[in-house]
Amino acid sequence: VQLQASGGGLVQAGGSLGLSCAASGRTFINYSMGWFRQAPGGEREFVGGISWNGGTKRYADPVKGRFTISRDNAKNTVYLQMNNLKPEDTAVYYCAADRTNWPKTNINYDYWGQGTQVTVSS
Repeated sequence: VQLQASGGGLVQAGGSLGLSCAASGRTFINYSMGWFRQAPGGEREFVGGISWNGGTKRYADPVKGRFTISRDNAKNTVYLQMNNLKPEDTAVYYCAADRTNWPKTNINYDYWGQGTQVTVSS
């Protein structure tokens, strides 16, 4: 499956951004989806994940209550709505697809998108 992330940009602290990830090439509903991020000099870390039908969502502790993951299977797209952004949210954000029903929190996903930069200024 091919993944194309978009929606990154520059925002002030306290602001909001919405990321999208469009999938193509395989049956989208067969995959759970995840968002990850990687800050300069840091490791890629889990942000949020969603099951194939949207019924199960998981979030990393630093983003709970601020970020929301969702998906539209009719549009083959997964979203990440980010509110109350903080400078420490600055990173390249990646979407990923995994051939399981339930989202994993580790990086062992099968397919990855190219990443989109999110920069939060203080």
